[in-house]
Amino acid sequence: QVQLVESGGGLVQPGGSLRLSCTASGRTFSNYAMGWFRQAPGKEREFLSAISVSSTTRYSDSVKGRFTISRDNGKNTVHLEMNALNPEDTAVYYCAAQWFRSWDPPGPASGYDYWGQGTQVTVSS
Repeated sequence: QVQLVESGGGLVQPGGSLRLSCTASGRTFSNYAMGWFRQAPGKEREFLSAISVSSTTRYSDSVKGRFTISRDNGKNTVHLEMNALNPEDTAVYYCAAQWFRSWDPPGPASGYDYWGQGTQVTVSS
């Protein structure tokens, strides 16, 4: 069993930046690919980014060039650095963990084994 806890959300002005973190329990974090998703009110959950066990990355077109995913296996943590935020980025952001299946990062439709509770990001002036 893996527990994921997101942090770093909050209120930010348009054009601003935030860094989300997701910390995992357990001693096998390095064996999990990690992903970030978000869900805005009234919308479906949206894939944002994923990072493989070998730290290769994948991004959706909506965030490519603005968001950066990274992992720190020594701290059981995955980060999502978000820049140039706009009101359309307002959502609850979730991290997810997938036990190793491939050296490639998971795709948008790939299933994940564990999910965090989410952290709210609000972009507003």
